[in-house]
Amino acid sequence: MAQRYEGGCMCGAVRYVVEAEPLNERICHCRSCQKAVGAAFNARLMFRADEVELTGPVKTAFSSPGVKRGFCAECGTTVLSGREAAGVLAVTSGSLDEPALFRPTVHIWVSSKQLWLKLDDGLPQFAEAAPA
Repeated sequence: MAQRYEGGCMCGAVRYVVEAEPLNERICHCRSCQKAVGAAFNARLMFRADEVELTGPVKTAFSSPGVKRGFCAECGTTVLSGREAAGVLAVTSGSLDEPALFRPTVHIWVSSKQLWLKLDDGLPQFAEAAPA
């Protein structure tokens, strides 16, 4: 049976449910993610887009070619990102009701990571995107 992931924004207006295993669970250090989430990195779980049931007032913006970000229209919490052309959608680990479900496997775009951040968790690190 697939794991059930539930989460949403800070004010509760946006909610999502996913009953599937993530395609991947990564920590992205690219500048686009840093700016979108307002933090040093974006820890996220990626799913097939059709597996994510999303409700509420989600506003979207393209942060880079082909990458759409979604945030609550009420409180501004970033809850998702995705590539429509690839049919994938990622939810932010911090928006999970149970953030302990997040099990990262890799750091990507470490060429852009904040200089003060020390990565000593033993996970593989890639200067840019992880190999396919």
